[in-house]
Parts: sequence; C-alpha cells; structure tokens
Amino acid sequence: MAKICAICGKKPVTGNNISHAHNRTRRRWLPNLQKVRVKVNGGTKRMAVCTSCLKSNRVLKAA
Repeated sequence: MAKICAICGKKPVTGNNISHAHNRTRRRWLPNLQKVRVKVNGGTKRMAVCTSCLKSNRVLKAA
C-alpha cells in the first residue's frame, strides 16, 4: 500500500527525530488512512481514505 489518500492525495511527510543530545535521525509522519467501502459510479469500491476526508464528508460510504 502506498500510504496515499485516494481523495485528497495526502501522503507521508519526512523530518527528523531530535534527541535531548540533539542527535538527529530520519523519521516519517504517516497520514491516518482507513480502508473504507466507498460508492463510486453506482458501485462500491474499497479505498484508503484519510480521516480528515471522512470527517468532512468528501466520501460517500457504502452501506
């Protein structure tokens, strides 16, 4: 899975973990993706959608 939202295209962001001693290691912030059954063109399809898209009703969930 590519960890990309199928609706808005949100994807992982990269940065650094910084310890108290200021050692830096690379890290990733992943989007909160949920696998949801979505109505698309009259049929249902399973998609990975971020929770912000679910909360803002950009997705019509299948029953």
